Amino acid sequence: MLTPVFYVSWLTDWAAYLLAKWPMVELLEYLGSFSVLFAVIFYFADSPDRLKQKHYQAWVVINTAQGKGGNGGRIDALQELNKDGMALIGVDVAQAYLEGLRLEKAKARRANFSSADLREADFEMAGLEDAVFRWANLRGANLRGTSLAGSDFDDADLFGASLAGADVGGVSLNRADLRGADLNQVRNWQSITGIKGANIYNLQHAPDGFAAWAKKMGAVETNSN
Repeated sequence: MLTPVFYVSWLTDWAAYLLAKWPMVELLEYLGSFSVLFAVIFYFADSPDRLKQKHYQAWVVINTAQGKGGNGGRIDALQELNKDGMALIGVDVAQAYLEGLRLEKAKARRANFSSADLREADFEMAGLEDAVFRWANLRGANLRGTSLAGSDFDDADLFGASLAGADVGGVSLNRADLRGADLNQVRNWQSITGIKGANIYNLQHAPDGFAAWAKKMGAVETNSN
């Protein structure tokens, strides 16, 4: 009674074997492989447009939130643009909440960070020439090796921030809170344009003569806000 079943099974096995040898089947397999290859090629060929679209969307996020408080997605947008090597020259994120922002080696000349919350932000080796940090909260921020030439830090909170190796030529620090700031090997400090009213209490690794010069320029040294 089982003979017909085995016979049918035998026929289907042979049919599958013969079909596998059929050139059309091989052609279909090759076409399937080529379709995957073409998909990969088109994906990478189209990548510049996708990258432009991503950058455009990041700038939309930054610009539409201009002048507003809060984050508004600006931390991710700024970090993505910087990661892709995009210049942030003249970017305006005044009053934004950007705690922990990471913009290492960013090109952000003439950027406006006034009144922004930049606690623990990382700007190491960034180009921040002529940037505005007036009234910004930079407590514990990393500004090591940054170029700050001509920047405005009037009334900024730099408590415990690191400016080690930074170029501060032409920087304005009037009334800034520099308590506990690290000034190890800070560059061009003699050409700071203003430091009147700045609190230089407990400076770390300040260059020889800096404290005396700062006091002569009107800085104060007191353990109070």
